[in-house]
Formats: sequence, C-alpha cells, structure tokens
Amino acid sequence: MSPKRYGTFEGVFKPTLLTILGAIMYLRLGWVIGNGGLFGGVLVVLTAVSITLATALSISSIATNTRLGEGGPYAMISKSLGLEIGGSVGVPLFVSQALAVAMYIFGFREGWLHLFPNHSPLAVDLTVFVLVFAIAYISARLAFQLQYLVMASIILSLLSIFASPVNWQSTQPLIVWGDFSGSIDNNFSGITFWGLFAVFFPATTGIMSGVNMSGELKNSRQNIPLGTLSAVGVSTIVYLILCWWLVRAASPEELVRNYTIMVDRALWGPLVLLGLLAATFSAALSSLVGAPRILTALGKDGVIPSGVWLSQLSSNGEPRRALGVSGVIVLMALLLRNLNAIAPLITLFFLITYATINLVVLIESSLGLMNFRPTLKLPWIIPFYGLVGCMMAMLVIKPVLSLVAMVIVGTIYLRLVSLPKERRGADVRSGIFAAIAQWAATKVIALDLTNARAWKPNLLVPVEDGSQLLGEFRLLLDLAQPEGSLQLLGLTPQERVEPLYQQLQELASSLRHHELFTTISVMKVTSQAEGMIAALQALQSAFFRPNILFVGFPILPSSWHELIPVFEEARRLQVGVMLLGLHPSAGLGRMEVINLWIRPQLEDLPMVERLQKGNMDLGILMALRLMRIWKGQLNIIAAVSQPEDQLITYQYIEALQDLCRIPRTAQPLIMVGDFYDCITQAPQGDINFFGLQTKPDFEFVQKIIDLTGASCLFMSDSGNESALA
Repeated sequence: MSPKRYGTFEGVFKPTLLTILGAIMYLRLGWVIGNGGLFGGVLVVLTAVSITLATALSISSIATNTRLGEGGPYAMISKSLGLEIGGSVGVPLFVSQALAVAMYIFGFREGWLHLFPNHSPLAVDLTVFVLVFAIAYISARLAFQLQYLVMASIILSLLSIFASPVNWQSTQPLIVWGDFSGSIDNNFSGITFWGLFAVFFPATTGIMSGVNMSGELKNSRQNIPLGTLSAVGVSTIVYLILCWWLVRAASPEELVRNYTIMVDRALWGPLVLLGLLAATFSAALSSLVGAPRILTALGKDGVIPSGVWLSQLSSNGEPRRALGVSGVIVLMALLLRNLNAIAPLITLFFLITYATINLVVLIESSLGLMNFRPTLKLPWIIPFYGLVGCMMAMLVIKPVLSLVAMVIVGTIYLRLVSLPKERRGADVRSGIFAAIAQWAATKVIALDLTNARAWKPNLLVPVEDGSQLLGEFRLLLDLAQPEGSLQLLGLTPQERVEPLYQQLQELASSLRHHELFTTISVMKVTSQAEGMIAALQALQSAFFRPNILFVGFPILPSSWHELIPVFEEARRLQVGVMLLGLHPSAGLGRMEVINLWIRPQLEDLPMVERLQKGNMDLGILMALRLMRIWKGQLNIIAAVSQPEDQLITYQYIEALQDLCRIPRTAQPLIMVGDFYDCITQAPQGDINFFGLQTKPDFEFVQKIIDLTGASCLFMSDSGNESALA
C-alpha cells in the first residue's frame, strides 16, 4: 500500500511553520530583545532569517528541477553530489533529527512543570515520548491532523499576546540598541551580538520539517518551494511583530531575567503556556515523523548496514522499522537526562546539511549543466551567501564543536568511499570533476559518464573538407556550448591527410576561441562510412567519448544507402544521431524560431516510456538549448489525423512542458490533417526538429526539407539522455 500523498499546506507549510515557531520564540526572544534592544534584536532575527531564507531558496530551486524521492535533504544532496557525500551528511542528520525529538520533549517538560511543579520530570518525559511515538507509529496522517490543533493553540497564544493592553498602554522607554559590551554577568546582560545570534539561530532551523516528507508529497516540485518559503515568510513576520511587542512590554532588565515574560504580560497567560506546550509537542512529533524517512532512504540506497530491512514499509506505507530505530535513539537520549553537551552539535549538523544544499545549487548552476533547469532560478550570490552564512554560523555558535562535526562527516564519507561500488542513480559528479580539472579523468569515468543527470552533448562531426562546416559553424557552437564538446573527425584519402589536418587545426582553434572544447583527428580511409564506423567503435573508450554523431544530409541520392550501416552501428553503441538538412538558400534564417515536431504518444504510460517511444529526449534537449542561446521562440507542433485527438494531444504537451521544465513561453500547436499538409501550413521556422526513424527513409527526409523551406535537424536518441532528468 502506498503512503498518503500530502499537499503544500498539510505536508510542508504547516509542519515547517510549527517547528520554526517553537520554544525559542516563547522563552528566549524576550531575552534577545532585552540584551540587544529593538534594532539590535531585529538585526539578530533578520541575520538568522537571511541565512535560512537563502537555504530555503536553494532547497526550492533544487525541488523545482526534479521530483524528489524520499529522503528530503539527503535525496537532494545524494542526487547531485553522489551517495557518498549524501550519506556522510544524511547519517548525522538522521541522528540529529532523532536527538532533536528529545530536546523538544525536554522543552515541553519545562512548560509542564511550570503548571505542575510536583510532577516527576522523568515521568513527564517518558509519557510525552510514548504519546509522540504512538502517534507517529499509527501514521503521519494522524500526526498532521493533530497539528491543526497545535496551530490553533499557537494562533490563540499569539492573539493573547498581541491583545494585551499592557503593551499598547506601555510607558516603557524604547531601547533601540543594546550594550553588546561582551561583559557577561549572571544575568547574561552585555552579551555580544554574535552571542545573541548563537542563542536565537536554532529557532530558524526548522525548514526541513516539510522537506523530510518529499517522498510523500503530491508534487514536491510545487509543494516544497511554496510551502517552505511561505512558512519562512509568515514566521519572520511573527518574530518581527513580537520584537516590537516585547520592547514595549517590559524593561530590558525584566526581559533578560524573566524567560516567561510573554506568559506574564499576555492578556491570558495560560493560553501562551498552552501555545508553548503545543509548539514543543508539535516539533517533537514533526522530528519523529521526519527522522525515519531519512533513515529509510539511507537504507534503501545501501548507505547503512541492514539497509534493506530498514527500508521496508508497513502495509499502510509507514516506515515503522526505521521509526523503531529512531525511537530507541530518542529513548536513550531521554535517559541521559541532559542534552546540553550535545545540543549545539545537533544544530551544527543541521547547518552542515544546509551548507551542502547551498553548495549543490552553487556548483550545478555554475557548471551550466543542461539537466539543471530549475523553474526557480537563483543568482549565484544567494547560494553563495547561504553557504558562507551557514559556515559563519557554525563558527559563531561553537568553533571547536564545528570542527568535531566536520570530522565526523568526513569520517563517514571516507568510510562510504571505501565500500564496494555498485551502479547507482545519476548524479552530476562527473560533470563537476571534468570541469574542475583534467586530472580527474579517472574519477569521472569511474562515476559513469553516461548517466542522465551528467549528460552533456559530445558531438562527433565527420569532415571531408575544411570548408564543409562553414555553414554549420554557428549551429555546432550553439548545440554544444557551454559544457559540451566537439570532436572533428577528418576522413580523407592518403594524399589529403596533411592539408585536411591543417584546415581542421584552424577550425578547432576558432571553436576554442569561442570557449568550446574541441579535439581533432584525421583518418586515412577509402570509404567515408567505414571511417565513421571505425571512429565510433574506437572512441568508446575515450574520456570525452562522443554521444552524438552529427552528419550532414547527403546531396546525392547515390550516397544515401552508405549511411544506413553507420546509423545502425551508432544505435548499437548507444550514440545519438543528428542528421542536418541545411537548406541551400535559407540556411539558419534569423536564428529566432525553432519548430519542435513531436509524435503524440497517447497511451496511458509513464512519461519516460512515452518519450522513449516517441524518440524525443534528444530533440527536446537540443530545442531547449537553441531556445536559450538564440533567445528565440519555441513552437511545439503535433499533427493528428482526427479532430477528436486534439484535446488529449494538448494535455500530453502540457504534461510534457511541466515534467521536462519547458518554459511556458513555448507555444503548443496541434494541427489536424495529412502530415505533409500540416508541414506546409505550420508557422515558418528557422530550423525544424524531427525524430529520425530507426531505419531512415531519406526520400522522406528530402521531402520534409523541401516542404518546410528551412533547415531541418533529424534526431535519434542514444538512450542515455533524458529530458526528464
């Protein structure tokens, strides 16, 4: 049985907001304002929020680039930087998430003992743990339903605070800026700005509560960005209003000494105490719901021992085995009776996770990889600020303990690297290593250059004469830049080897001048087709081995049959094919309009299978590339024979646009009638993209070029690229 799917509000916004509006808001925000004054306190809040917001934006950017599986932040990191880095961060993150449950239970106990001072602290802790565990064991759905009561309690507590006449009738002098002298007495007055920051910052680290549910969201690409950013925005507004309320509610001395100032000065104190209890209970529940899901993902990927056993779900889709392990860790932490020694370590592991997520976005956006096409694009300064901010926060909170946390993460990474490797899912490490330095070649090949997420166009271009590519020069640049490569393959008889080599040297120099990685080689051949086949076979072991064979459409019909065995060998070797029919007079026209012709796949199949049947992955990727480089118009055109197929074809194109992240500026066009008639009636394009049959019909290709009156590019997938990746 598959787990229930949650939407934006229930699955992301609500748990995230309730975790941020927690114990620190009720018990320590007044202390921050008492020490820092209004502007000093607000600056502390905004500094902390800015780091969290940058991370939330990075999370949202990653989420809009792909549909995340289970594992939340671990899935984000491992999909991009590999399981070793994902696991080295994910394991301590899981432990921290579990230990955080104990911390929140301790916070609940403090509020409870304020009401019932004679109750046993251990009994309160164990009772709350049993209750939280039972709710999480039954289902995450029950936990989310109870959070509605928690949200109502927090809202009522805030209303009780803001409705207090004490604040609005206050005659307290407005303290704008605190002492920040750094001289600390028993009441902690005079603490430095960064000391206040270290105390307050953990309040803003609740943004993972919704992300942890990534595997059970209806649409993670939409739910995570909207829910996370909305929760950060709403919580920030609440904190800023509370800053103003607190500075008017009591003197700085009272704010510093009285941690329960909100309870004492609210319109009705018990409501605020109820909000405190509800917030800590909800935070414990959210953490205990999220931790097993991280552990399940770690187990499923084989990162931890007994992973297969741990990754098994119950009949209702709940990770109960992983929940049991999480519960044991929480119980052991509760029996320690004091987490003060390791509480900062929990925050530091969260910060390492946030820093790594920002690093993922910074790397992927900097490399310009084709498969990193988030619909929420960020300037590099945002993930960079998030990365630096997280590292700075770690040093401010606990410098020595930060080093300990990094050593722990590094040790886990080295352990995972030493484990036997299996063929794993796609990540961008190969692209990273290739971009960093040539010396990483061995590592890149070991990490699999053919995976879909690291895919980039490496074109093999057969050339018989140096002037042959003059008309195709601009198109080759646009198809391969910025991260792709070009391999010029000279094919010539014995007497032409040296002149052709010199011509290709000049051509390669020009391509490199445009910052396109280009290599050349010349083969002495008696048959062009045999030369291409030999090159395809030989280059399979090359570092930048070609994944696309780019050939021009032969003008002479007598040469058509020679390409058939070449295309057959390319298919066998999983090399894509581009057959360019360059219009003799139109050329590339204005380089503004791209017509992408698709064959509608209307069967009820997963989109990945539809794209494979339609032979469309390479065409979509190349069309998107030209659209971006040319800053042009993309038309997605489908021809159907029956009018009743128009609606379902339009729905198919809409799904295609969503899943392949095709910009909404692309115009879908469904034409009804004979295919050749549709071609003549279609909008004039500067280049037309078509699928290439398994066994090409060159008469068909010639007819299409004539009917369009424009250049045409016929493409066949290799099977390694993916428009969905």
